[in-house]
Amino acid sequence: MHKDLLLLARTERAVRRHLLVCVAAAVLAGLLVLAQAELLSGVLSGALTTAALLPLAGVVAARALFGLLHGAAAGRTASALKSVLRGRLLARFGELGPARLASRRSGELVTLAGRGLDALDPYVTGYLPAVAVAGVVPVAVLARLFAADLGTAVIVLVTLPLIPVFGALVGWRTKEVTDRQWRALSQLGGHFLDVVRGLPTLRAFGRARYQATVIRQVADAHRAATMRTLRVAFLSSLVLELVASLSLALVAVPVGLRLLSGSLDLRVALLVLLLAPEAYIPLRAMGTKFHAAMEGVAAADDAFAVLDDRAPANDDAPGEKRTSSDETPPVPAATLGPEASSAPEAPVRAAAAGRLGAVPAGVPEIRLEDVTVRYPGREDAALSGVSLVIAPGERVALTGESGAGKSTLLHLLLGFVTPARGRVLVGGADLADLSEDELGLWRARLAFVPQRPHLFADTVSANIAMGSGASAGHVRAAAEAARAADFVAALPEGYATVLGERGADLSAGQRQRLALARAFCRPGAEVLLLDEPTARLDGRSEAAIVEATRTLAEGRTAVIVAHRPAMIDLADRVIRVENGRVVSDRPVVRVPAGLTGE
Repeated sequence: MHKDLLLLARTERAVRRHLLVCVAAAVLAGLLVLAQAELLSGVLSGALTTAALLPLAGVVAARALFGLLHGAAAGRTASALKSVLRGRLLARFGELGPARLASRRSGELVTLAGRGLDALDPYVTGYLPAVAVAGVVPVAVLARLFAADLGTAVIVLVTLPLIPVFGALVGWRTKEVTDRQWRALSQLGGHFLDVVRGLPTLRAFGRARYQATVIRQVADAHRAATMRTLRVAFLSSLVLELVASLSLALVAVPVGLRLLSGSLDLRVALLVLLLAPEAYIPLRAMGTKFHAAMEGVAAADDAFAVLDDRAPANDDAPGEKRTSSDETPPVPAATLGPEASSAPEAPVRAAAAGRLGAVPAGVPEIRLEDVTVRYPGREDAALSGVSLVIAPGERVALTGESGAGKSTLLHLLLGFVTPARGRVLVGGADLADLSEDELGLWRARLAFVPQRPHLFADTVSANIAMGSGASAGHVRAAAEAARAADFVAALPEGYATVLGERGADLSAGQRQRLALARAFCRPGAEVLLLDEPTARLDGRSEAAIVEATRTLAEGRTAVIVAHRPAMIDLADRVIRVENGRVVSDRPVVRVPAGLTGE
């Protein structure tokens, strides 16, 4: 029994109501077998007249009705449970933030919330009612057998525990192989979705065929895991059927011999032979449904691990190169908060600034003191002993190979990651000491442009404003500043055009310019964080992004993760990061206009 699922079923009223109806119907249908056996044995032995066939038909009809009620209630229970669990998962994804969920690729989370939770159906509709029936019906059958024939009841009492014992022995092995199957399925779903998302980049670099080979290998691993699970399930069925058949033989042979010798009444013999199998059937059914439910149990383990924040996180850790299908997760609007100049937030922010530990107003100095970041499940540190100071209004470019730790630096400033050692000071305040409310106010003073910004299935205007409360005029001005106004005006309905999810209708350069327009919609933002904003862009789009970034960075502290020379030229300093360490920190020397050197 999965204690977390049971706790969820007990605490959610809709789930609890349907589950009680489901279990009650299954148990009542099982108990009616006693009345059915009594009537049938009486009719067959001649102890009851044919008039008893009418109540017998009524019992059979009642069992059928309870079976229909059980099926309907089980379906409603499964739907309600999955709905509640999916809602909690989606809410938890938003609470944890991108850095703490980075250990799981987005495709794996989609597989978990979709196909994974769908696998709970056999557990809810089959296994839970079977457990209830197995706990009630065999006891009732045994009680009736003791009243009818002591010798038969003793045989059943001795042999009955053999089924759960052998079922448990095989069940442990079943859980192990089913966990492997679920891991293989999760990996397959996650990798496939991530590859599809990164397919344009893979085709551009000629790696699409290689990824097809990788998917084939992952699919083969899942197929092998599934076949292992089926072999164990068939072995379990064989063991349970064999034990039950031998137990029934131990009952039937003595009953037949005693019936021939005349020491046993015909009606009692028929009653015993009809009831004895019913003592074993619920336990055999529970074992069978246990195997069918194991994949759902494995998915539930993963779901509750995410809900309890037990999943390890890894983001841009050393030694892990970011593939073309990886994505810098978008920061939700609720996390970033409204624009800094928003009137309703100004008093709250001012009050927070006066509290102990809040970041003082104004463009702050950023200081990292011997910062080390370790992610659970990783031996190497993502950052190791990093110390640097970024002056107010300074523009800094972070360079280095993929996986060096650059994005971890940005997540430190966003407050998504807490260092294992050292301090991150912003305006003299340690981010680790800030409350959740104070962190929210600090993030409201940031403008973050990820490498792959997320655009929602909403209008262009709503995607640019994204919770900032900006007016239509501010949105248009932001689009102008980000060099996005021309292509927005060419859209069918201009700023009212509804975009596809993730901006499916736009090019990479257009999506990036809308992301910069979001930052321009936050005129009160004091710190600008950019994660490779010109990656995968053509020359024309890159030039537009660079010019817009130059304007956006004026009067702000800017931390830019960059590989392209054009973006690096915007910086006052270039800091190179390798394997989680700062290996160089040099100022950018610019030649004055009109001067040339040989």
